[in-house]
Amino acid sequence: MSRAETVREPEGTAGPEPREAPDEPNRPGARTVRALGAFGLFRSELLTTFRRWRTLALLGVLAAVPVLVGLAVKIETGDGSAAGGGGGGGAGPAFISQITNNGLFLVFTALAATLPFFLPMAIGVVAGDSIAGEANAGTLRYLLVAPAGRTRLLLTKYATVIAFCLAATLVVALSALAVGALLFPLGDLTTISGTRIGFAEGLGRALLIALVVAASLLGVAALGLFVSTLTSSGIAAMATTVGLLITVQILDQIPQLDALHPYFFSHYWLSFADLMREPVYWDDLTKNLGLQALYAAVFGSAAWARFTTKDITA
Repeated sequence: MSRAETVREPEGTAGPEPREAPDEPNRPGARTVRALGAFGLFRSELLTTFRRWRTLALLGVLAAVPVLVGLAVKIETGDGSAAGGGGGGGAGPAFISQITNNGLFLVFTALAATLPFFLPMAIGVVAGDSIAGEANAGTLRYLLVAPAGRTRLLLTKYATVIAFCLAATLVVALSALAVGALLFPLGDLTTISGTRIGFAEGLGRALLIALVVAASLLGVAALGLFVSTLTSSGIAAMATTVGLLITVQILDQIPQLDALHPYFFSHYWLSFADLMREPVYWDDLTKNLGLQALYAAVFGSAAWARFTTKDITA
């Protein structure tokens, strides 16, 4: 019963037909209230995610990778030999032979070393646990209490995973920058094309590369979110997501499947190296970002279709 229906006219007087109160979405401040509610839910999810020991452990492992790479290069080149075993520029991850000349190259090397496995594995763990973990803990039903709703909760979960993608990538980049500055000289750097650019421009490109790497993980995030809606076991969702990630990367290395390679979400991951060319090669970069957007749209829609129709029992 609406408020208007509870107002009674005095007996014997004829008044206008009572009108129903406007629906909540049509109230003047309803949009602001909903926006504040969505922001509050997102803030709560961020705090919950980044306070977990598992999340902190994943970020700690990611931060340790550039330290190990930097120390290995420093020890290997302590006698004046070139990094990568002296066998030419093809050995080791991309840019590794340039680290001794400029510590900024450790950022690019660390991102190239972590992108095939460590970064997507961390994203797969967080995304896979996003919905299934709540169901397993018995808190999912409480999160769905109005006015949150399933769609808003799913979007909030995906936004939180995207925030973790960015945070994880920046942790690797900042750790590599600190270690590179500590162990190696900094200054102007030489691009893959052989041209020289200033240190400030090099820092700008390093930031752009980190953003591209974070965007390259959006497909894995959407896949993990979809898998998370299929089960009530967080461990099963995480294991399935990581397993699919490893399977896709194995398939991407099989020559007989060459026709399918451009459709695997990992195929263009290392295209960020083209940002270190002069001029920048945008072809593979745009293919990578377009492919990630496609995976995000497909698996995001599948996650929404599954989550909005499934029975929530926990």
